[in-house]
Amino acid sequence: MKLIVNMPGYNEEDKIAETIRRVPRQIDGIDEVLVQVVDDGSKDRTVEEAKKGGADIIISHDGNRGLGVMFRTMRQSAIEQKADILVNIDADGQFDPEDIKLIIRPILEHKADIVIADRFSRSTAKNIPFLKDKLNRLGAWLVARATGKPVVDLTCGFRAHNREAILRLSDPTGFTYTQETIIDAIGKNLKLTWIPVVVTYHEGRKSRVVKTIWKYVSSSARIIVRAFRDIQPMKFFSVPGLVFMAAAVVWFFFLKGRYPLTTLAFFLVGIQFLVFGLIADMIKSNRALSEEVLYRLRKQEIER
Repeated sequence: MKLIVNMPGYNEEDKIAETIRRVPRQIDGIDEVLVQVVDDGSKDRTVEEAKKGGADIIISHDGNRGLGVMFRTMRQSAIEQKADILVNIDADGQFDPEDIKLIIRPILEHKADIVIADRFSRSTAKNIPFLKDKLNRLGAWLVARATGKPVVDLTCGFRAHNREAILRLSDPTGFTYTQETIIDAIGKNLKLTWIPVVVTYHEGRKSRVVKTIWKYVSSSARIIVRAFRDIQPMKFFSVPGLVFMAAAVVWFFFLKGRYPLTTLAFFLVGIQFLVFGLIADMIKSNRALSEEVLYRLRKQEIER
């Protein structure tokens, strides 16, 4: 089996070589381990340090295009390299590369399609900012409620994908790809599991992805709402629709037929929500067909 360990890099010259050297090259059940670096237009010596560290594959973007595009790049490269397992791990050394052995074990045992590192269930990540810790836990809880599936850590980038997941996942749209891909995987009935790991955040290090808490919260909220809409469209639209229709009935009987235009408006809004639900459900079905075609094309590409 071929394992590709991917490291997204943007101005990571200080740590990337050391992190690459710590990647285990001999793992039970794996025939070949390759380290891939996707450089997102770094302005420092990230590429040079990656070469010194022993990276096998280096792909450079012509500018800083964000984690969503980096995910597409690393996934396409994994398809071209005919990888059986794709692991993504940060280049800054906050995760222990030796934990790659733990992360891929459920895949080797055919127990999961995607394995995500869990920073929260057993302990709090070391040096993680208080607000970041609480927002991450809240996001995981909200997505679990919206999808009806257990979600432990929604935003951790340290994760492993088997070939089925590599081929089936859709291209993410933004920097919150970590959230999008988990939600996408749940919608496609891929098997997910979480493995507790120890992570140490570097004190004083500023995020290269999230510039402000407000941007993170607003983007995450948009992703969560869209997830609920796309995975359970009838439920998403029918609940408010039925609430408006029930309100119209109560309004009509409580006020004994007065204000009929208000009653009618409430009822029509409820009907509109139900219609939106039916349309969204049809769109979901059509999207599933399109994604199945894309999956088969990718599978043909990797099997040629």
